[in-house]
Amino acid sequence: MDCLGSYDVIVIGAGHAGIEAGHAAAVLGARTAVFTLTLDFIGNMPCNPSIGGTAKGHLVREIDALGGLMGLAADATFLQSKMLNRGKGPAVHSLRVQTDRKRYHIWMKHALEQTPNLELHQGEITGIDVRDGHVCGVFTNLNGYYACKCVVIATGTALGGRIFVGEAHYDGGPDGQHAATALTRDLVRKGFPLRRFKTGTPARVHRRSIDFSRLECQPGDPEELLQPFSFLTHGAMHNKVDCYVAYTNAATHRVILDNLSRSPLYGGDIQGVGPRYCPSIEDKVVRFPDKDRHPIFVEPCGEDTEEMYLQGMSSSLPESVQNAMYRTIEGFEHLEIMRPAYAIEYDCVDPTSLLPTLESKVVRGVYGAGQFNGTSGYEEAAAQGLLAGLNAARHALGQSELVLARHTSYLGTLVDDLVTKGVMDPYRMMTSRSEYRLSLRQDNADERLTPIGREYGLVDDERWAAFTRDMAVKNAEVHRLETTKVPMARLRAAATEDQRAALGESGGTAAELLKRPGIHYELVAKVIGRGEGVTPTMALRIETELRYAGYIAREQRTIREVQRHENVAIPDDFDYAPLETLTLEAREKLSKIRPRTLAQAGRIPGVSPSDVAQLSVALLRRSHREGETHD
Repeated sequence: MDCLGSYDVIVIGAGHAGIEAGHAAAVLGARTAVFTLTLDFIGNMPCNPSIGGTAKGHLVREIDALGGLMGLAADATFLQSKMLNRGKGPAVHSLRVQTDRKRYHIWMKHALEQTPNLELHQGEITGIDVRDGHVCGVFTNLNGYYACKCVVIATGTALGGRIFVGEAHYDGGPDGQHAATALTRDLVRKGFPLRRFKTGTPARVHRRSIDFSRLECQPGDPEELLQPFSFLTHGAMHNKVDCYVAYTNAATHRVILDNLSRSPLYGGDIQGVGPRYCPSIEDKVVRFPDKDRHPIFVEPCGEDTEEMYLQGMSSSLPESVQNAMYRTIEGFEHLEIMRPAYAIEYDCVDPTSLLPTLESKVVRGVYGAGQFNGTSGYEEAAAQGLLAGLNAARHALGQSELVLARHTSYLGTLVDDLVTKGVMDPYRMMTSRSEYRLSLRQDNADERLTPIGREYGLVDDERWAAFTRDMAVKNAEVHRLETTKVPMARLRAAATEDQRAALGESGGTAAELLKRPGIHYELVAKVIGRGEGVTPTMALRIETELRYAGYIAREQRTIREVQRHENVAIPDDFDYAPLETLTLEAREKLSKIRPRTLAQAGRIPGVSPSDVAQLSVALLRRSHREGETHD
């Protein structure tokens, strides 16, 4: 078989994970190729036409801070923007935008086409070539062979994909793609521990068939409050569309329950495990019988299409039942379904078979990203793709790889959860998964991660210059606020009646006043002026850090304490079997997962604090023995 090309890194798939993996690897200087089943679906959005959301918005900001593409693409193609959880604390504020799915695809495809060191190929990868335990190439369905040093598997739901609509089911991927079944068979032969997961997609319907006057309108944020995802995006932002909310009712639920046996989810045809936090409408009706209604978010798929997406109502019921079900809903009585809802099963790997670099323990040089690793969501996929692509490139170029600790980022938390705890169903990032969420806010992602991205070669000169300017502005303004006294009389004169109640009697520096509830930067700025270069977004960030300084400091102390265990490395060849002071379960789990640090060992389910203490003693003894040997 002739070799058609040789690369440092080959990426399998060009969804959200594959895009970031290919871009990151190429930016680092690795000769990179991205293979996709079709170039027309690069950056496809089969699940919903949006980017961000609770905790997911944090990931997008982190991708951007590290030099990735998702934030820039979302800013360039958004239709409506909204900051979620504004009524709650800043730790859980999360940006979410509706995007034009076709323009998002076009933007991403062009971005990859313009990336130096990166080639795009339309073709199906049917197998990987492994020699002496390390990948060295890939095979295609056209009998082609391409040599490489590393591979990133970012296959989304196409790997072993199977579509279900009622009694009909067939091999396939989302939006009419074909399934990648040959690669599944090859990976099983190579010893990868695969499992079966499932997800679902609601129907797409025609705009003209909806009576919007009977739905609740959900506009985006006021334009003066709009914020971009990317730290590089500047200039005015404008909402272009409204979204709407409809609700199911008793009649809807009756149609579903009467036809439950025709759902492959309940008929036994679907074997894959579905997402816990994004259930189908059948699941919702069965699991929550006390709920009188469930919301349906009606979202446009783009500016130049009449397709509307019905988020929150994925289903695998037959098409005839879907017609009856949807038309029981107020405003949907004459609904025209353009694309019926469907469920899809797909193959993924047990993520505990991965290292924290996302490299496989089964075959060296193979990295996983996205749904292949057992996650759900575009944002989770893209974040993993960036890390996998970065590490694959550095592996291929003979450089050290990046492991992000939990306290650095949501991405670090996500990867640690995957490789340490594993997953029983598709993993979704949530703010509650991080124990450090006050420090891991979306507004400070650049401060946390851009220096790391710079160190590892992802952050270019333009982004670095913008970051250093922003940090100079921030530091100068914090100093000014901490040293500037605010005359209370002038502050009272500038305040509204409601604000005056929060002012208190005593004055102080601007920084001290901003710690008081109800006093905000914009009020103080009316008296002492705005700092040079301080944008509304930067002002909110400074205000948050001043107001929550005590809580943030306490969390940082906790992080430093945990870091002591993070810094205790466990040798790769450490033998747990002789440690009878550990429980049998702990020894089995530790031997399987092979944690890299004492802190990671403590996060493995089944490893108790007592086990960690005993392991710490054993590591100390080994260290002393090795020290005596060297002496």
